[in-house]
Amino acid sequence: MKKGKIYEGVITAVDFPNKGRIELADEGITVTVKNGVPGQRVKFSINKLRQGKAEGKILEVIERSPEEVEPACIHFGQCGGCTYQNLPYKKQIELKEAQIKKMMDAAVKEPYIWDGVKESPAKEAYRNKMEFSFGDEYKDGPLALGMHKRGSFHDIVNVGGCRIVDGDFQKILACTLAFATESGLPYYHRMRHIGFFRHLLVRKAAKTGEILIDLVTTSQMECSFGAWTDALLALPLDGRIAGILHTRNDGVADIVKDEGTRVLYGQDCFYEELLGLRFKITPFSFFQTNSLGAEVLYETVREYIGDTKDKVIFDLYSGTGTIAQILAPVADRVVGVEIVEEAVEAAKENAGLNGLDNCMFWAGDVLKVIDCLPQFPDLIVLDPPRDGVNPRALEKIIGFGVEKMVYIACKPTSLARDLEMLQGRGYRVERIACVDLFPGTYHVEAVVLMSRADR
Repeated sequence: MKKGKIYEGVITAVDFPNKGRIELADEGITVTVKNGVPGQRVKFSINKLRQGKAEGKILEVIERSPEEVEPACIHFGQCGGCTYQNLPYKKQIELKEAQIKKMMDAAVKEPYIWDGVKESPAKEAYRNKMEFSFGDEYKDGPLALGMHKRGSFHDIVNVGGCRIVDGDFQKILACTLAFATESGLPYYHRMRHIGFFRHLLVRKAAKTGEILIDLVTTSQMECSFGAWTDALLALPLDGRIAGILHTRNDGVADIVKDEGTRVLYGQDCFYEELLGLRFKITPFSFFQTNSLGAEVLYETVREYIGDTKDKVIFDLYSGTGTIAQILAPVADRVVGVEIVEEAVEAAKENAGLNGLDNCMFWAGDVLKVIDCLPQFPDLIVLDPPRDGVNPRALEKIIGFGVEKMVYIACKPTSLARDLEMLQGRGYRVERIACVDLFPGTYHVEAVVLMSRADR
């Protein structure tokens, strides 16, 4: 077997995240490929070889899987956003359940209750936030605004027919692309670090219908946004525009970053409702991207944490304080810790908005702040970023010795790593559930209930 050689084979299974397995009996080796589904016969090339392992790239699907359906999205296969839209939703759930159950069985040392994967209430148009990128459709091609092409750092796919957002997103996207094209100003080139247009951030609440729109550019050129604002306000939208913003970002990293934001119309926030509570959301604060699915997730957390009456709860990596406030009504006190100061301010305001006076929010890194908290917890909820919990922070969290802990993970591989330390320091996994916040993709949220093994 050599790099660059082309083979044919059938994808027999797909491991998380999106790693298809092809057994090449004649070569005595298993090849891993991305962006396939079980049962497909594919033509692929070998692009990596090391220590008896091989990785390949799918060149062509020769024969579709018996389970496949025609994807509803016209951009499927070009856009890098979705991977499983060519499977019926029930099959997507079965695939995710098999992947995560296998991973958790390997990570958990004792028997536990598996509660399966809970479906998203909305299968399409579920996202309340999108970050679109400016670029060109191909080298020196026309200006594009959408998602990165699958497997490409540079090329952008116009995604006017995207199925994971509703029609308002699509109208705002088209309006903004037309404005940027007419302006004649260039997009920001990621390698040369010159240009103007970078990203378009759109957030829309599922319950209130409020919309926040933010155009992100460099400060290298001047532009009047009056025509863009007027065009947006004239759009026939189902929702209501709460604010139109312009954010400056001169950093070299290809991320949406706030280096100064001004309001062009309305306000710099919008409001969403979850489980009877109201939340103020600012442009860059964390909030689950599937509002209806988030309600399922937080109901699961509330079920797992159990009786909170007269108890002190730590909500670590608390974002805008959604979990803290959902648990607060019958708790003695909930203490949230979040590194993003903007999110902490929003959390404090949200607690006041919901009439909750037993919530306290601290801004800072969990590793550093946890030593300064004025109370000891009875229960802990962890909702860390994708990379999981810093091992030194996890040691301190374990040191509280709480009776119960609930861990929410958007990246199951990070969860599996952290479970090793938690179990090694005296915690037992009792229950695990997943919530499908991301239909059409390989992503899934996991929730784990742990208890002290000596109690």
